[in-house]
Amino acid sequence: MGRKDASTARTPVDQYRKQIGKQDYKKTRPMLRATRLKAEAKKTALGVKVQFSLIAYSTFVYLLFLFPIDVLHEY
Repeated sequence: MGRKDASTARTPVDQYRKQIGKQDYKKTRPMLRATRLKAEAKKTALGVKVQFSLIAYSTFVYLLFLFPIDVLHEY
């Protein structure tokens, strides 16, 4: 069987997580709200970029069909 003191020893990762958890309790409610809103803004910013790129691509394709380029025409 394993040693008794091996299970009680904390890994550095567990100690770090506990320390971070203590720091979060020290934050005030408006600070936590601001952090959450900032994270949500990052998520939606990516969505806006994707939507903009899709609109730009579809407009480009539409304009290609609207004004076709005759490459084979000799002058």
